[in-house]
Amino acid sequence: MTPPEITDSHCHLDFPDFADELPDIIARAHEAGVTRIVTICTKLRAEPKVRAIAEAHPSVFYAAGTHPMSVATEPMASVDELIALSQHPKFVGIGETGLDYHYTAESAEAQKQSLRLHITAARAAGLPLIIHARDADEDMADILASEMKNGAYTCAMHCFSSGPALARAALDLGFYLSMSGITAFPKSEALRDIFAAAPLERILVETDAPYLAPPPKRGKRNEPAYTAHTARCAAETFGIDYETFATQTQMNFDRLFTKAAAWDQAA
Repeated sequence: MTPPEITDSHCHLDFPDFADELPDIIARAHEAGVTRIVTICTKLRAEPKVRAIAEAHPSVFYAAGTHPMSVATEPMASVDELIALSQHPKFVGIGETGLDYHYTAESAEAQKQSLRLHITAARAAGLPLIIHARDADEDMADILASEMKNGAYTCAMHCFSSGPALARAALDLGFYLSMSGITAFPKSEALRDIFAAAPLERILVETDAPYLAPPPKRGKRNEPAYTAHTARCAAETFGIDYETFATQTQMNFDRLFTKAAAWDQAA
């Protein structure tokens, strides 16, 4: 029986964890029903490698930006640079960008500057912003809302594991919340409650591979095929069957990542 189709909306296939295994990893994803994968470039100097992965595999798309934890050690991205990269036919999002005060609070001001540059680029390119938020809920909500006043843009809150206030702020702005393997951990009841209160039409699923493998793979290297484990748990969170959840999240992904959806239709 063919499994329902789903999309891994965020992973990192260029990381060393996957060296020399990509064909097998992508084949396992397809067997699990994961028909599309978005691989994320976290440092712009790595963009050529990430782009090459997307070019080599029909089911893989990519996005690029400067991860907030790397802002202090990488050149500041420019709006023009990000817009130029976005012209590639398989480039479908701007980021990941955002704020991380857990490990890198000392670069908070530079992170804010970088975030605003990425938002400007996403707005200009007409592509969704991909946000990483950790221990920075108040500043994140403030910047996302204030930037919306400068012009509309779309956004995925990747691997959302923040509090209910940021979830509500993001949803009120029309953004999407993405469920990672964290949502399947036994002790993540409070996080599952946040998702259960959100509109189903604003939910995405992801792995963030090679990190955060969901049960029953927890503690092992994550990979796109395991999106199915997270999605099955997510379906239970919403009280619906897996096929219904998969179908809805596919529609959600297509609505947000319009460039990937258009590629699929043209393929």
